[in-house]
Amino acid sequence: MRELLSELRAWHDAGTAFALATVVSVRGSAPRAPGAMMAVTADGAVAGSVSGGCVEGAVYEVAGEVLATGSPQLQTYGISDDEAFGVGLTCGGTIEVFVRSFASAADRDRLREVADSIGRGEPVAVATVISGEAEPGACLVVRARTTQGTLGDEGLDSAVTDDARGLLAQGATGALRYGAHGERRMQEVSVFVQTYAPPPRMLVFGAIDHAAATARMGSFLGYRVTVCDARPAFATRDRFPTADEVICAWPHTYLRATDIDERTVICVLTHDPKFDVPLLVAALRTPAAYIGVMGSRRTHLDRAARLREAGVDAAELARLASPVGLDLGARTPEETAVSIAAEIIQHRWGGTGRPLGELTGAIHGRATGSPPGS
Repeated sequence: MRELLSELRAWHDAGTAFALATVVSVRGSAPRAPGAMMAVTADGAVAGSVSGGCVEGAVYEVAGEVLATGSPQLQTYGISDDEAFGVGLTCGGTIEVFVRSFASAADRDRLREVADSIGRGEPVAVATVISGEAEPGACLVVRARTTQGTLGDEGLDSAVTDDARGLLAQGATGALRYGAHGERRMQEVSVFVQTYAPPPRMLVFGAIDHAAATARMGSFLGYRVTVCDARPAFATRDRFPTADEVICAWPHTYLRATDIDERTVICVLTHDPKFDVPLLVAALRTPAAYIGVMGSRRTHLDRAARLREAGVDAAELARLASPVGLDLGARTPEETAVSIAAEIIQHRWGGTGRPLGELTGAIHGRATGSPPGS
């Protein structure tokens, strides 16, 4: 929904009815993950994408039907579907798309409230019945301490609220199944829970040219980027216009005082032991998902020895991505930033880092990692 915020707000303000199509399930290889959205207005305007072009035409037609009837639809597109070739899903996967109407002012108001929460960076989850023994399209909005709406049953609301908050804490999105009254390990009701956690953080230490390129790449990937350096002449907003914040402080002092979670990535580009060692000692005590450190192999060996002297053990040292990045042959700061970003993505999803042309099997869905947020 982040991709559609401006359009949804504009349509809300204009009182425009629209249908919202959401990918709720992916099996095999597919171009977009669960949670991808496409919106279609009553006059035919389109925003967003559910498949990168494969099934948009078919979903557009369904959206028109849903707007005309007011009845939600759950559609499956894939190679097992007789119409798969006709709608163009040739990438070998199957996707399920749930389409519902936002024709009423009340529905659009609720969606606008969710959009506003997302825009403010507030955690929010939206749980929607997509099939089974409950009203399709029934919606429950879950926040940290409050809920809004109902799925039609108190027990179901309670179970989904608990699970939605758990998914929100993980930054995960997906379909869950329950009994009609929220019973666990039953299959009567399918509920799609889409979470909108605040963007994950990227902390870049060392205000050098490589840091500027890395910050730009982090912003492009959807991270909230902080650049930190102890030198006032280097840690300036002018040098890092794409960063969300630029901090002038000793790196290890700042790191110990800021919030780090399991989605945070840390890029240490300082090249100076007086910064690196205390910073990395502090970083290795955090739950950060990734800690990458720039430097030559000789620098890495010297740094590792200094860290061992500071009390870092072998298991902690193994967490370091050092030297940072994948072997792409990078030379420029921008190429190096791509190399760092590639390693972060590989670490997140469990990819091999090898050329896809050398591999067989599914392209998407091969990995076992989890995303930093929806």
